[in-house]
Amino acid sequence: MNDIRSKRIRQADIAAAAGVSVSTVSRVLTNEPGISETIRQHILKVASDLGYPLKTAAETTSGGLALIASDSVTGGLSVFYEGILEGLRAGAAERGMRFDIRLVREARTEPELVKEYLQTAGAEGLFLVGIDPSEDLCGWLEASGTPTVLVNGTDPKLRFDGVSPSNFFGAYNATRRLLDAGHRRILHLTGSHRQTIRERIRGFEAAIASVEGAEGRIVPMNFRGSSSHEAHDTTTEILAAGEGYTAAFCMNDFIAVGVLDAVIEAGLRVPEDFAIVGFDDLPCALMTNPRLATMRVDRAALGREAIGLMIARFRDRDAPARQICHGVPPITGGTLPPEL
Repeated sequence: MNDIRSKRIRQADIAAAAGVSVSTVSRVLTNEPGISETIRQHILKVASDLGYPLKTAAETTSGGLALIASDSVTGGLSVFYEGILEGLRAGAAERGMRFDIRLVREARTEPELVKEYLQTAGAEGLFLVGIDPSEDLCGWLEASGTPTVLVNGTDPKLRFDGVSPSNFFGAYNATRRLLDAGHRRILHLTGSHRQTIRERIRGFEAAIASVEGAEGRIVPMNFRGSSSHEAHDTTTEILAAGEGYTAAFCMNDFIAVGVLDAVIEAGLRVPEDFAIVGFDDLPCALMTNPRLATMRVDRAALGREAIGLMIARFRDRDAPARQICHGVPPITGGTLPPEL
């Protein structure tokens, strides 16, 4: 013990003395969830006995500000972001983090305004919820060293911590469900306005490419009004053209509802003549007849994970950025055969 005290204590020393992995020690010291209280207290006691400088809760929970894109929230996705906000609030309360929220238009996230928002809230860390930061904002965040977490977002250059659904693999698996049901001409109704959505497009294309003879068509949407109405009208036109498409993977469940309405109006049987898979598992998926097959996004878990990432960033400002992806399990429904 004296030999250890004579040098700078490392997490590896704590792990060896406690009989656990270094990653477990790291998770305890950054107060991440998922560790039993017995193990947590054991590691903290060992760390204290070794003389490791444990920080108090007050030192590790500087205030955080969440900026949420009002463009998305008021555009019909409020229920999606409500779930994320629930997780953010719960995670912050559990960790003793001061937490504030502000709805902003994405165009109003210039560096000077974001700096003002942070100062007004007395916050040190920034959560960008559903916002892909501009290069100007990225430059300021990096230069100022502002702890930043992208929530339901991804930085292609991995400059900032982020948490998101596994968009690529979720889309890949959603499309494979349709392919496994025997469909070979499949639509994908989507946008390209966010990095996360572009990852879903890549997943769709990869799944189509994995099956010989399959053909996928990207159907771009403009989202100028109701996405369900737009999806309905677009699908009606495609079906009327008689091009032989028999299935659709939709960017989200709102779009899938519009597709389902158009298919039923065209007199097609679901899922025998036309199959549909959505994404997000929003409440509207339960209200369709038949019930929508979709992919579940645990929105509250994304929020809680974001709080853990921020606290870890407060503890170690120089650590490499991390992108955490949560799996999106399939939800069965009547728009696909029951086994899929």
